[in-house]
Amino acid sequence: MQFPPELTQALEALLEGMPRKELAAAAKGLSAGYRQGATSKPITTQLQAIAYAVARMPATFAAASAVFARLDEVMPEFAPQSLLDVGAGAGAASWAAVTQWPQIVSVTMLDRNPALRALARKLAEAGPLVKAEILAGNLDAEKPRADLVVASYVLAELPEDRAASVAPDLWRCAERALALVEPGTPDGFARIRKARAALIAAGAHVAAPCTHDNDCPMQDGDWCHFSQRLPRSRDHMLLKDATVPFEDERYCYVVVTRESVAKGARILAPPLETKPGLTFKLCDETGLRARFVAARDKDQYRCVRKLGWGDLF
Repeated sequence: MQFPPELTQALEALLEGMPRKELAAAAKGLSAGYRQGATSKPITTQLQAIAYAVARMPATFAAASAVFARLDEVMPEFAPQSLLDVGAGAGAASWAAVTQWPQIVSVTMLDRNPALRALARKLAEAGPLVKAEILAGNLDAEKPRADLVVASYVLAELPEDRAASVAPDLWRCAERALALVEPGTPDGFARIRKARAALIAAGAHVAAPCTHDNDCPMQDGDWCHFSQRLPRSRDHMLLKDATVPFEDERYCYVVVTRESVAKGARILAPPLETKPGLTFKLCDETGLRARFVAARDKDQYRCVRKLGWGDLF
């Protein structure tokens, strides 16, 4: 999962002359705040905004890209012309969307944070988002309609109970699809689960990760989440005090559409590989189940041995 070259170059240009120690300190402070439930409100300076972008944009971009690829997989005819990115921050989800669907011609980003909006404008100057409207606004603001609406890592900044009321409001803005992405934690999944139930009640159909519109079968103590590996740049490693050149972003998500499209079963965990064969943890309209494919069943084994966590079975 690679950053778009234009975005990489734009970030590198903003980093020129920036004191790395101060960036690292800002990134650590913001990270500590997020772990304690803080919002993006403490980001008030350009240095803090850039620290946030270097530390978090790659993972946010990677998770959104993975989600959009799943939507494209089950709905290959989907060709959005317009995008609404609510709580856009520095614009990672918008970059992921126009990378997946280059034909998008109208992009609106809403965010309440002036420092992040300013950074989003800077990053958009030399790429496919150069004509994007980047506006002040939050979840309660008046919003335009768009073929695709995305809210990425936004519900995490709200009380859990608000997910059920915010999601239908976003759905009303979506001409064809709505994507919600949250951290791959029990809290993140709890918000996605509440949003999913409210969206189904509002008439939406789940396109991914679920392949059905039934009640979520996940039991207490477990949560539906996925993982996307991404490379780390030198500055990314420095700001995160990391020693390995990659990162695994855990995320939860739901994508809903105006028509029913999903089929099959979703693989909810890394397949368990043993000498006799592969065991898959699956979710479909029948609920949660395990499926074993024997190695001696060569034709079927050949078909499934490359499938992984998050794929359709």
